[in-house]
Amino acid sequence: MTETPALPALWPAPLADGAVHATVTVPGSKSVTNRALVLAALAAEPGWVRRPLRSRDSQLMSDALRALGVGIEETVSSSSAGSADGAVGGEAWRIIPAALHGPTTVDVGNAGTVMRFLPPVATLADGDIRFDGDPRSYERPLGQVITALRTLGARIDDDGRGALPMTVQGGGALEGGTVEIDASNSSQFVSALLLSAPRFNQGVEVRHVGGNLPSMPHIRMTVEMLRAAGAQVDTPEAGGEKDVWRVAPGALLGRDMVVEPDLSNAQPFLAAALITGGTVTVPDWPRRTTQPGDALRRIFTEMGGSCELTDAGLVFTGTGKIHGIDVDLSEVGELTPGIAAVAALADSESVLRGVAHLRLHETDRLAALTKEINALGGDVTETEDGLRIRPRRMHGGVFHTYDDHRMATAGAVIGLAVEGVQIENVATTAKTLPDFPRMWTDMLAGDAGGPGAPGAGAGA
Repeated sequence: MTETPALPALWPAPLADGAVHATVTVPGSKSVTNRALVLAALAAEPGWVRRPLRSRDSQLMSDALRALGVGIEETVSSSSAGSADGAVGGEAWRIIPAALHGPTTVDVGNAGTVMRFLPPVATLADGDIRFDGDPRSYERPLGQVITALRTLGARIDDDGRGALPMTVQGGGALEGGTVEIDASNSSQFVSALLLSAPRFNQGVEVRHVGGNLPSMPHIRMTVEMLRAAGAQVDTPEAGGEKDVWRVAPGALLGRDMVVEPDLSNAQPFLAAALITGGTVTVPDWPRRTTQPGDALRRIFTEMGGSCELTDAGLVFTGTGKIHGIDVDLSEVGELTPGIAAVAALADSESVLRGVAHLRLHETDRLAALTKEINALGGDVTETEDGLRIRPRRMHGGVFHTYDDHRMATAGAVIGLAVEGVQIENVATTAKTLPDFPRMWTDMLAGDAGGPGAPGAGAGA
């Protein structure tokens, strides 16, 4: 494998010189990969995670689990048609559960799934587990998880900050029980408690008591993956009380999990077809999924494109005309930066609603999008819970990313139609989308970009 060349501090976003026609193989879902790793680590027997995402976030998760004592063996099958045991080809990680132990330090980077999913796991370890991360991680909300874990019997030293850095004093078990939590800032607060709950002595009953709960598809993803691993979960969708989830104590089974492509990471490539009037095919798009990114089929169709699920994958076609949209993104907030980028190039005003919680993501995404699009000549204003975008003729300039991967891909989308856009720190896309710059230029050249190509870093 050839070494990936260093990226410039200011990456010139390529300008599209015509309609894009390409097949883009998107790496695996970060959300699925990191949930699968946690569930496999807590299982009673070894399991497999196949076609995982290899990115900074998933590497942080796997490194943290190894530090806690979990065995993770990485293998690669050269066969794309499958192996002798009937499993799919590509990269596969064999997860070997073990007695969790400290003392050790977990580096969460700026990964929400690591900083929130692993403290409950750490309560099951013997010894102290210290959690630390990037400077931005100190500012991201974690207090609700800390308070909930204390209610369930955990001992946590955070010097009263309700945030990182902190130390979980693992006792080898956690009593569990009923807990109330305000998860209006992040659905990950609920998922964090549910994922480890089968290992708690009493399981858990989580009651959300705050305002609107964002990103419900991610909670549904957590529930489905728990059930696939053998957990008993009672949910509001199953006729239970509103915003109450119950997980019974019990052993988790080692499973053979195949990770879906990350549909949210397909967004910039689909946007390229919409903007240029081209066609992009994303192989292996699931016909049924809990991923929020599946909403792109509806949203981008309303904005002027068309799509079809075929045996080849999702085939998305644009006309080159982009319409504004008034849309509630509360369940799919992570799509907001890419939708905002497309909306800035539309033929009418857009209003993006229901995403006030994005102010607490990798960066304040609402403020960042407003500042950066306006710096290129756009007209974006923040609302109480979103953005109002009035399209204007834009010009080149530096598009800052704030170490946020979705800001970087949003800037690249604008750069397709606006000459002279330079993305500051495009390397931040490695958080969830390894080798994005190469995939982007390959797409514009009409090549089949993605993890199967030389130098790529992840299976789809």
